[in-house]
This record gives sequence, C-alpha cells and structure tokens, in this order.
Amino acid sequence: MKINIYYGGRGIMGDPTLYVLSKMQKVLEELNVKIERFNLYDEKKNIPSLPSSLNDADGVVLASTVEWYGIGGYMSEFLDSCWFYGNKTKIAEIYMCPVVMSTTYGEREGLMRLQAAWDMLGGKPCNGISGYVKDSVSFELNKAYSDQIEKTAENMYRSISRKAVMFPASNRAVTEMVSAPKQIDLTPQETEQLSKYASDEIYVQTQKEDIKELASHFKTLLQNNGVSEEDMLIDVLNKNFHAQKDFNASYKFDIKEFNKPLMTEIKGGELKMEYSDRGREMVLCKLDKDVMDQITKGATSFQHAFMSGSMKVKGDFALLRMLDKLFVFSSAEG
Repeated sequence: MKINIYYGGRGIMGDPTLYVLSKMQKVLEELNVKIERFNLYDEKKNIPSLPSSLNDADGVVLASTVEWYGIGGYMSEFLDSCWFYGNKTKIAEIYMCPVVMSTTYGEREGLMRLQAAWDMLGGKPCNGISGYVKDSVSFELNKAYSDQIEKTAENMYRSISRKAVMFPASNRAVTEMVSAPKQIDLTPQETEQLSKYASDEIYVQTQKEDIKELASHFKTLLQNNGVSEEDMLIDVLNKNFHAQKDFNASYKFDIKEFNKPLMTEIKGGELKMEYSDRGREMVLCKLDKDVMDQITKGATSFQHAFMSGSMKVKGDFALLRMLDKLFVFSSAEG
C-alpha cells in the first residue's frame, strides 16, 4: 500500500498541521505503508506536474493550514492541476483523507472544501481531521487529541485495505452533467507529459512568445491584403532600386524579426533578392524591422542608421555607403 501526503501550508514552526501529519505518518509506517510526502511550498514551480505522482498511490492525505482565509494557494493550485492534468480514471480509485488545522477561523469550511473537491475529481473522500489550535504546545501534549489522530490514520488504512464502498455524491453527479470540462482525447502518458510542459516556465514562456509572433504575423497579413512583411520589403526595395553602372555587390540584411536573412545581389544593373542563408555577402547588415521600416519610409538612411548604432555592419564599408545610392527613398537623409 502506498499513501502520498500533500502538505499545502508554509512549513513554519508551530504549524499544528505538521504535528498531525507526523503522527499520522508514524502510524501508517508502523502498518508497513509506503509514504511519499510532497511539501507544496518546495514544489511550487512543479505543481502542474504533481498529479502524475498520484498514479501509483492507493490513498492521499491532503493537508493545509488556515492562517488567514481558506486552504491557501498552494493546495488550490494543486487541486486545479489535478482537474486539468490528473488521470481521472486513477483518481477514482484513490481514497483521500483531508487534514485542515486552523490558527484563526475556517478549519471546517476548509475540510469540506477538500472533500467536495475530491468528490468532483471523482475520488473517494474519507473522514478527516479539522481543528482550531490556539496553543500548539498544549495541543501536542493532549493525549486525547493524539489518540484521535492515530485513530483517523488507522481508519484510513482500513478503508483502503478493505476497499470500502463510498455512497454516490450529488455534487459529483452534477459535475459530470453540467460542469465537466471539454475532454481532450489523451492517453495518461500524454496527459502527464502535458503537465510537465505546463510546469516548465521556459517552455511556457517560449510558447507565449511564439503565439504572440504568430498573432502579429496574421494581423499584418490581414492589414496588407494577405501580403507578408517579408514580401512587402522585397517589393519596396525593388520599386526604389536605382541601378549603378558597372556596379556589382552582394548584401545580406539580417532582420531580427524575420526567420531568414534577405540576400540581395546586384550584378550588371540587375537586382536579385531572396530570403536565404545561402550565398556569400560582401556586406552584412544586422538591424531590427523597425529600423528597416524607418529607412524605407525615408525617415532615415542606411548610413545614418549605421552611424547611430541602430544597424550593425560587417564587411566593405565603401559598399555600405553605396546603399543610399542604390535604394533611394523619398525624404531620406543623405
């Protein structure tokens, strides 16, 4: 038998919930139960992935401390993650014992909240422990309280061992009818992988940036009748190209927001452009899209952008000076 303990308090000295958990854990270990404990304040960055730890558990203890209002954010986040990422088929087989101690007011409401949440998840709530503790020392020295804690742990062990039958709960039935989220057809392994991605801050941030970039891209397409920013740049450079006699050169414009650099080749008065990493350039220009927009609108020039530091250049600087003769935009600065 394996029981997981999820502690949602802050781990501060004198927390009565910690005393209750230590007593329960001792009793269960004496009954040869394998215990795995998760302190949610230590696991706060990985909480979305914790529902996968339920997969090999026969029972769980959900424990929290009411210090001000409610069961606390860590436990709430864990229960949210169980709803979104947990294996509901597995949770339906798991017995849960709630423990909510209070140093203020609201321990019974907290206990009922944990029981109701586990009901909605489809699991099997057991009788738990709740109480108000004004003086932690007196509480820990009270033998009657200690005996009650031990009895609760033993009852949980018996419920799991005998696979005690739980009566149907109305809130679970209502949840199944009207409150169930849209199901995604995923295997338990895929759900577990998804929860790991959700807990990976770098992955989530990357996804947000990708979504933002895609949204910006499609917004530009809508604003420009389906023409991408990359194609618009080639079009404006073509329209403002002024061939120079007997001039040959190659430029690469590495624009930060574009996926590939723009290779620009001038040979025999003809201009050829494509987005490609291939080819050898004589001059490399690195700049942001905003800077290129300012140049093509005539608000500044290639030379001015280089001198101001907004465009970095590598290669033949004599060829750099030719850019403002090759591409002449209205009102451009010389």
